[in-house]
Amino acid sequence: MIDTLRRHIPVLDWSRTYSRQAFSNDMIAAVIVTIMLIPQSLAYALLAGLPPEAGLYASIVPIILYAIFGTSRALAVGPVAVVSLLTAAAVGQVAEQGTAGYAVAALTLAFLSGGFLVLMGVFRLGFLANFLSHPVIAGFITASGILIAASQLKHILGVRAGGHTLPEILVSLVAHLDEINWITVVIGVGATGFLFWVRKNLKPTLRRLGAPPLLADILTKAGPVAAVVGTTLAVWGFSLAERGVNIVGDVPQSLPPLTLPGLSPDLVGALLVPAILISVIGFVESVSVAQTLAAKKRQRIDPDQELIGLGAANIGAAFTGGYPVTGGFARSVVNFDAGAETPAAGAFTAVGLAIAAVALTPLVYYLPTATLAATIIVAVLSLVDLLILRKTWDYSRADFTAVAATILLTLGLGVEVGVASGVTISVLLHLYKTSRPHVAEVGLVPGTQHFRNINRHKVETDPTLVSLRVDESLYFVNARFLEDLIQKRVTEGCRIENVVLMFSAVNEVDYSALESLEAINHRLKDMGVGLHLSEVKGPVMDRLERSHFIRDLNGQVFLSQYEAWMLLTKPGLGQVTD
Repeated sequence: MIDTLRRHIPVLDWSRTYSRQAFSNDMIAAVIVTIMLIPQSLAYALLAGLPPEAGLYASIVPIILYAIFGTSRALAVGPVAVVSLLTAAAVGQVAEQGTAGYAVAALTLAFLSGGFLVLMGVFRLGFLANFLSHPVIAGFITASGILIAASQLKHILGVRAGGHTLPEILVSLVAHLDEINWITVVIGVGATGFLFWVRKNLKPTLRRLGAPPLLADILTKAGPVAAVVGTTLAVWGFSLAERGVNIVGDVPQSLPPLTLPGLSPDLVGALLVPAILISVIGFVESVSVAQTLAAKKRQRIDPDQELIGLGAANIGAAFTGGYPVTGGFARSVVNFDAGAETPAAGAFTAVGLAIAAVALTPLVYYLPTATLAATIIVAVLSLVDLLILRKTWDYSRADFTAVAATILLTLGLGVEVGVASGVTISVLLHLYKTSRPHVAEVGLVPGTQHFRNINRHKVETDPTLVSLRVDESLYFVNARFLEDLIQKRVTEGCRIENVVLMFSAVNEVDYSALESLEAINHRLKDMGVGLHLSEVKGPVMDRLERSHFIRDLNGQVFLSQYEAWMLLTKPGLGQVTD
């Protein structure tokens, strides 16, 4: 009973050995991450089309709930760029930005996303995320980064442009060029340049000047805070809001409120599919970051429990004025590098953000939205990896096609179409690759008991024997391919008396493939050719023995390919291939 509770509520496990040293490290990490998250949370709420305080609210209770139910020691949960963009795209279809209905729809989206994640965790369906291939994910994130950066240009220029796709955004920006506020441009471009400089050059500069590593790291992470403070003071001191510079304005000075998502059938129906897509994308991003960081400390995470942890975080966001959240790459890496040892670091971060929500929100009244836009642009451009196109082109044309299609569809038709197409392309890519499995004709390496591809190695062969190594599990997509290949090979060589299928790489044979094997067996039997199997794995053999196939087999099942070779080859007929 206790072990079960610890497995499903990980805080009961790691808290037993919590030490003073761990507390100290977690507190330091929390301070650094809190400094980073205050401007970032405000910015991502802007990206999602929500009031800035929603970003803070989404970063408080969800972090605490993940600390209780999550298994990663370093993952930092909260609003992230891609999920914020997906939220804006989904909610914008059912409500107008700035209305109460828009905020309720965002709460509903978080609730549905959290519920779906929890269900996946309860039924241990974390493996479903594997249907998104890494190249497709990279393509989608790259396209999303470009879209997000483009969508923030209107705030940098101070114009009222719109659009959900790259062509729409660019056309709208051009149409509103006459509205450009040059003071806003100076603030936005200056803040963007400053943040890029801070990210790349501030830490090395401070280290050269003799600053301790920890201090240099904190000051670098505080770069966005410096931009916020500097531009806010400039707007206030020079009364720039009166000269057309857009500012954040009033932000409620309070802890996260108790909120209720809307559960009307129409609203749920409209947001269900986007919620599922957001859940899958958020989980893939989160679990990949968590696994990477856990591996560095020889720790492990439980993907199915991660689903429950992220689901609880999203449900918490739905009832505390937030919107969908997940584990963020940048904040998690910062948390890890700052020395976080347990999820308590996240809970301490939540306390820091709660203090900010109560005490610091009046200070951001004159914060220009151009500065928040600059924060978003600098953050998301690090996600853009156009080199993935060249890498996949050099390695696999099929993967290149998938990446290119995902990028183009996301930029041209929007993020929801991009996500859906990414999932579809991933599945189709898998089906395509496995529909034509690699089947090698093998021969004996002279002087050994090993068998290798006759087209790659100098091996011994027998014209009366065809040995085929099947390098893929057999199922409905590729079963007919093997059937046709064997038929073609046997009819090409009139002296063939036996065919051996080497099953060392076959992990599964489904019913469609079984029927194909039976058809191959009957056809070869009619032709006077024996069909044999070798090196069949135990689970596959167990399955085959439950059918009529083994009893009707026109040949034998050999423990090894060498055993088949010794029994079926004819002395004096062997030859060596070049």
